[in-house]
Amino acid sequence: MGLTIGVDIGGTKILAGVVDENGAILDQVKIATPRDSAQTAEAIAQAALSVRKDYPVEAVGLGAAGFISADRATVLVAPNMSWHDEPLKSRIEALIDLPVVVENDANAAAWGEARFGAGVGQANVVLYTIGTGVGGGIVLNGELFRGHFGIGGELGHYRVVPDGRLCGCGQHGCLEQYASGSALTRFVKEHAKADPDRAQIVLSLGDGTPEGIVGAHITEAARKGDPIALEAFEEIGVWLGQSMADVASILDPGVFVVAGGVSDAGEILTSPTRKSYHANLAGTGDRPFAEVVTATLGPDAGLIGAADLARHR
Repeated sequence: MGLTIGVDIGGTKILAGVVDENGAILDQVKIATPRDSAQTAEAIAQAALSVRKDYPVEAVGLGAAGFISADRATVLVAPNMSWHDEPLKSRIEALIDLPVVVENDANAAAWGEARFGAGVGQANVVLYTIGTGVGGGIVLNGELFRGHFGIGGELGHYRVVPDGRLCGCGQHGCLEQYASGSALTRFVKEHAKADPDRAQIVLSLGDGTPEGIVGAHITEAARKGDPIALEAFEEIGVWLGQSMADVASILDPGVFVVAGGVSDAGEILTSPTRKSYHANLAGTGDRPFAEVVTATLGPDAGLIGAADLARHR
């Protein structure tokens, strides 16, 4: 199959692009996600049709946050979109007259990185997306792992602390509450409030108050040596590395890929993560370690992966 369209459906924006067999984006468009979720299908179709007009496109892949049915047709639940049992495949096919595949957005990103990014050459890839929350995607023996019901790979909701912090999913102690961008920001705000003298750099990048600190400030401050910001990355790296050690004991991947906005920090995040993974892996000293690397496709990974999954539907 030749050209396909990938669509990355976010809470604030919809990104659509025409992608060739080598993972190159030939054209793309970004539009705002409607506030009314009932209008989202029309917006997705609009974005896809906008980039389709100059290319002989054969299929469309959609990446959406949430639980996707095993037949890759229905969004079982997507809290950011207020979708429940949304028949997204049939809705979009009716609007654009092309075959459509629906996939979880982190799964799509994992496939994109495995095929064209940081996981190239590896048959077994585990991807963590570290953003506001923590997402995950798994490629085993060169195929996307989806599980029996289509909702496997939810690494962010692996419980690392029994009876720990309440998560948005309703459980307590999920990895998402300890290794996400939200956890990073919470750590820095709390410590900046308790010890502002050690957080002067990160405070200066905002409005001077802990409440004004955002994720981009923390990464910049860490690069400038802010001790609180560096400690925050160490903290989430410990949790992330511990999770990798547990996952490695079950799946034994060749590479862990760290993606998402927080991964822009590069080695500031991956170094403590790698250290924690090595320290916590069962059988350390008697078995090889998987690589721990940063994603290379950036925010386009989900779009590229969704397009390629449509090609191999």
